[in-house]
Amino acid sequence: MRASPAPAGVLAAVLTLAGFGLPGAATANADPLVHTYSIVARDPATGEMGVAVQSHWFSVGSIVTWAEAGVGVVATQSLVEPAYGPKGLELMRLGMPAAKALAQLVAADTGRNGRQVAMIDATGAVDAYTGPGAIAAAGHHVGAQYSVQANMMGKPTVWPAMAKAFEAATGPLADRLVAALEAAEREGGDVRGRQSAALVIVKAKGSGKPWVGADRVYDLRVDDHPQPGAERKRLVRLQKAYTHGIRGDEVTTEKKVEEALEEYAASAQIAPEIVELPFWQAVTLASIGKEAEAAVIFRAVFAKEPIWADLLERLPAAGLFPDDKPLIDRIKKLKP
Repeated sequence: MRASPAPAGVLAAVLTLAGFGLPGAATANADPLVHTYSIVARDPATGEMGVAVQSHWFSVGSIVTWAEAGVGVVATQSLVEPAYGPKGLELMRLGMPAAKALAQLVAADTGRNGRQVAMIDATGAVDAYTGPGAIAAAGHHVGAQYSVQANMMGKPTVWPAMAKAFEAATGPLADRLVAALEAAEREGGDVRGRQSAALVIVKAKGSGKPWVGADRVYDLRVDDHPQPGAERKRLVRLQKAYTHGIRGDEVTTEKKVEEALEEYAASAQIAPEIVELPFWQAVTLASIGKEAEAAVIFRAVFAKEPIWADLLERLPAAGLFPDDKPLIDRIKKLKP
């Protein structure tokens, strides 16, 4: 259930704290030049909300992307005013729909001419604003539970291409966000090139635990890279793998061994280059008496990184492996 609308006094306080419309507030000419393309979206099936961005600007994710589980997400860019992020989330948290929150903040912003901002709330209501002073090619497209926006692009066809790609994509929200950004790059992207990227996805409902593994599904940043899009895609894949691994740990503590093994196997399959992931799968197998199956995995792990064999004997004290010296010795002998 949504909270009641914010009282006028609360709204005034939010706008004042943001520095919008105040004498001496920062003007567009004094603000960072974060020219970029981004997408905000909500998955109607899961309720997850996400924001993803790419730019020729260092550490774009530290300025553009804002998200809170159960509340909404914000992308703020162009002649950027970062305060749109926390203040937009605050207004939506108080029950104000995304479009109204955005309109209120834009109206109070003396530097609105150069801004570009998009917001989506937990109901999927969404809106965007592109100021007339945003450097061309600049514009946005608001669709069903998403918005794409871009400025200083090589072509005015970038954001329409993003919209088309997002609508055509299937699968998890992360994959659909990436598809939109890849479409932007294929269409020419940022006229200056590329440098950084970010992707944040939060859950439909907040738990008061704003970190990955709880309220945040993804929180990925590529701050400086010659191919930030490719690196972002690699990190998305790794996050998927580690999410399965973390889930494996969780169900292991619940004594759901078979489910844990499925999670560990999925993790290792997604990111076979990460040696630690199959190591924990082998630890679980050995712990439940499936030593022969575990040995195959341990041998492969130790061949790549022998240090894991030495770590094994530290696990019993932490309650993560049987205190069985003969078993540990047999496993350690698998090390080449």
